[in-house]
Amino acid sequence: MKMTIPQRIARGLVYALLLIVFCGPFWGIVATAFTKNTVQPGQLVLWPSQPTLDHFIYAWKEVKVWIYLFNSLFVVLIATALQTIVSALAAYALARKKFRGAAIVSLAILSTMMLPDEVIAIPLYLILHAKLPVLHTSIYNTYAAMILPVVGWAFSVFLLTEFMKAIPRDLEDAARVDGANELQIFWRVVLPLVKPALGTATIFGFLMIWDQYLLPLIAVDDRNLYTMPVVLRSLRVDEIMQQNIFIAVTVIATVPCIVVYLLLQKQFNRGLMSGAVKG
Repeated sequence: MKMTIPQRIARGLVYALLLIVFCGPFWGIVATAFTKNTVQPGQLVLWPSQPTLDHFIYAWKEVKVWIYLFNSLFVVLIATALQTIVSALAAYALARKKFRGAAIVSLAILSTMMLPDEVIAIPLYLILHAKLPVLHTSIYNTYAAMILPVVGWAFSVFLLTEFMKAIPRDLEDAARVDGANELQIFWRVVLPLVKPALGTATIFGFLMIWDQYLLPLIAVDDRNLYTMPVVLRSLRVDEIMQQNIFIAVTVIATVPCIVVYLLLQKQFNRGLMSGAVKG
């Protein structure tokens, strides 16, 4: 049925309202970062007056934001890769294998989602400071201290488990008849069928690790190892830091998240649509 002119106008107004609501705050941040004139906290900038890159240059050279950006990228890339691998292997075991105590293991994994970070902060701090048996040193103040605690994430395990349970077992039986071993079945049969879920888990895992604030705060005390969230917080309370420069650092911190989403957008949308159809 063809839409009438009033219906088209109403739809256009709704789309415009949604665009303003969701993209308006981000546009205000970008406009503030490119504005040459100093803005006060809470001031709204709709269009950059005298656009300039000076704030980004200052943030890059003087604030040395590139150091913290490298730390965040190094931690998040390695941690996300390890998290995806561990989650996929754990989900395969829970979804495709039958063993005693599987329900208890699943419950134990899901129960970790009910604990806020503040509850495990002190035990995690003590573990990071504990000396390793052979090396006689701790991983505190290293990249490993920010990577290892987030390698296992219950959300990714739960998401991949539900997708893997929907795969027909006849495919595994056919692969075994053809002589495929367990690793080949996992790599060539199961993983290709859960690519949408892998994309979704990777995006959420990337964002979760990128936004970590409490973990880097208790894992390192060397400023050269700080990640972007920790630095943003320190700049936020810096009284001599101009608002434009702080906003410029914020814009830089959002770029990797946008890039990752654009790269995995197709898999992310497929994962959401598959979940909706399954539901």
